Amino acid sequence: MTLHSGETLRDRTGRWAALLSVHAARHWKWLTFLIWIVIAVSMIVSRWPAVHWLVLSDTDDNIRYVQVKDWLAGQGWYDLRQYRLDPPGGANIHWSRIVDIPLAGLILFFRAFVDQGMADRLACGIAPLLPLLLLMLSLGFIGRRLAGPNGWFLAVLAPLAAQMGLGMYGPMRIDHHGWQLALALTMLAGVIDGNRLRGGVMAGVSSALSIAIGMEMIVYLAAGGGLIALRWVFRPGAERRMLPYALSLAGATSLLYLLFASYANREMVCDALSPIWVAVFGAAGAGMVILSLAPLRGWPVRLAAGAVVGGAVAAFFWLNWPQCLSPYQISPELERLWLANIREAKPITAQAQSLVVPLLAVPVAGLIGLLWALWDSRRDSERLWAWATVGLMMLFSTALLFWQLRAGPAAQLLAIPPAAWAAHRLVAAVLTGTRRVRIAAGAGVALLAAIACAYPLYPQMVKFYQDATGNKPRPWRPSAVARTEAIKKANGRCRTLPALELLDQLPPATIFTMVDLGPRILATTHHSALAGPYHRNGATILDIHHAFDGPASDFRAIAAKHHATYLLICPDFPEGTIYQSRSPKGFYADLMRGKLPNWLAPVKLKTSMTMPYQLYWILYSAPGDKKAAQQR
Repeated sequence: MTLHSGETLRDRTGRWAALLSVHAARHWKWLTFLIWIVIAVSMIVSRWPAVHWLVLSDTDDNIRYVQVKDWLAGQGWYDLRQYRLDPPGGANIHWSRIVDIPLAGLILFFRAFVDQGMADRLACGIAPLLPLLLLMLSLGFIGRRLAGPNGWFLAVLAPLAAQMGLGMYGPMRIDHHGWQLALALTMLAGVIDGNRLRGGVMAGVSSALSIAIGMEMIVYLAAGGGLIALRWVFRPGAERRMLPYALSLAGATSLLYLLFASYANREMVCDALSPIWVAVFGAAGAGMVILSLAPLRGWPVRLAAGAVVGGAVAAFFWLNWPQCLSPYQISPELERLWLANIREAKPITAQAQSLVVPLLAVPVAGLIGLLWALWDSRRDSERLWAWATVGLMMLFSTALLFWQLRAGPAAQLLAIPPAAWAAHRLVAAVLTGTRRVRIAAGAGVALLAAIACAYPLYPQMVKFYQDATGNKPRPWRPSAVARTEAIKKANGRCRTLPALELLDQLPPATIFTMVDLGPRILATTHHSALAGPYHRNGATILDIHHAFDGPASDFRAIAAKHHATYLLICPDFPEGTIYQSRSPKGFYADLMRGKLPNWLAPVKLKTSMTMPYQLYWILYSAPGDKKAAQQR
């Protein structure tokens, strides 16, 4: 290496580092794309067994896959009814086709090169990684806005430390939550964008897209819109963001309703983009347009005007559709028997410590970074407002954990901007600070690294502490340990592709099974099932609970009502344990004790493997008559 006169090796290294930094800052989007490719390939390779065996572990993933296959087979664009759930009428699914498009496109692309089964597997493996790119770009944009030109790098890598959030983007996770989370971060990027016109459009369009996909993120999107309005109250010139936001939100929502609302969602429903929400967002958008154009002087006048408009929109909503204020429009009985037993619907205070600590690690790091960032930007009103906006969104999402665990991924991902900013400042201090600053910053980096590794390391840390101190938890009874292992094993084996594909030896029929197993049967066999865990199917879900909770004498009538031919049960399946504990004298508990009524006939399938489930014909006639014999 040739040095210029008077130039040391350290000087030259610093000069090259500066040039590299400028280049990276200029081409950060392309570099983010390359990082995404590396992450995507790594995730596909590491999870290839799941891709190969079509491991769609979540019920939403299975139904999404079935919906796309039905669409490619000719089902209508606006017809999202799932006809293999509770046939012949089918079950009403409240989604839209937006998330179906990339998955269907990948399936058609791969079918040109490989067989249909492999094409479907590859598409399901790659499709969830597409919104991950949007998430990384949004985080990089926010990082640059808050930490400077090179603040993008650690921000785009930070999802690797947010395991619950990253789980929404793993191969085979083809449901809609990954897209919604990414769009929420895109909305936040628009809210704090220094270019107000671009930011307003970005926030409005991303909010409309998220709403059209599903209503799960509406509270976060409403909070973002509220922050835009609040900024207008206190900052002259902020109408240049609020006006394009209002126009794009109302306009995009109306357009997406026309393009994607299913036949069922054209009714006055609360749980999807419907005429209700088109009217509400149209009214909110119109009100914000009027406020943006009105010549209002001073924040007290603006605050009063905003309160009047906001109150008018809220009154319009409440007077016409008060039922939509409830997150679920279900009966109290369905909430007690079904929803109350779903882990995601319970608060974080009801979860195990082994889940809570890793989940809260990133939000805690984000809170530390937020407090530091607020202090650092106290003399810069623009940066202070941007940080306050990010902080409020982060705190809001974390607070929702005390309502439902399903807020966990959003809480982690929205905590990334302040956590990544703190990491960026600490790394910069290590590289450029004095000796004392480097030591302090190094300790901070070590702390953040420990937080980032909380998810994989926490169980080992607990075990090490227990071994070192002898403070071990009270040992479980051997029977409890065996019971837990049996439930875990059954939950995995009963969903496997090799086990369920054996059912295709039988002619297509309707199988009476547990609610959480129904979508998997649709995705892996040619059979139908009664229900999946979707609130619009509440009546059928209740019938399944009544059938398994009630006496054996009631089951056959419920099965006949739904035209069920077979009964499939999986011993020790998690859902089944609820029926057993809740109704120890019920039909399901009787089956687990081996008490089989004479109108159930075991079905033998040709296989050399040990079956993880039990399959029976449901005989609706006397067991010895000719019709029953023909049915068997």
